[in-house]
Amino acid sequence: MAGSGTILRKSMTADQASQRSLAAKSRKLRRSISLYPPYLGAAVRVTHISDDFRNVEVEMPLRFYNRNYFGTHFGGSLYSMCDPFYVLMLANILGPDYIVWDKAAAIRFKKPGKGVMKASFNLTEEKIAEIRAAAETQSKVEPQFQVLVKDAEGSVVAEIDKLLYVKKKPAKP
Repeated sequence: MAGSGTILRKSMTADQASQRSLAAKSRKLRRSISLYPPYLGAAVRVTHISDDFRNVEVEMPLRFYNRNYFGTHFGGSLYSMCDPFYVLMLANILGPDYIVWDKAAAIRFKKPGKGVMKASFNLTEEKIAEIRAAAETQSKVEPQFQVLVKDAEGSVVAEIDKLLYVKKKPAKP
């Protein structure tokens, strides 16, 4: 009420508090991963992490210290720029009641990479719900994802397949 000196405050729902917490974690991760030594050494830059961890974008310019003998991107750096993101995304989305690990990966090089390489990681609500539901009824879930590393023209330079391990932690007595 205006003029009464009473301040009306809207209380946050649990969902709003959870979203705010995820957003804070997203910003913190983006800052800290920029200082991660392997990413500094390969010139990998995280350009975007959505507040809800559903979307991540990274890029890596070609530098003298991440190029190979032939003057193109070193394959290990191409893989490195894509390595942790699906695990980080799912771990933050699912929360502390779940174990999320990398289980396996494969990379297929399609053409030499020159210039700025880019990769995008996306998790749909349907995929998250599918993983969560499977983890509730199965001892483990092994979701698969594919990441395309593209050059500035949008041509695919490499395809990376990721196999994750997700398990619901047992309830504490």
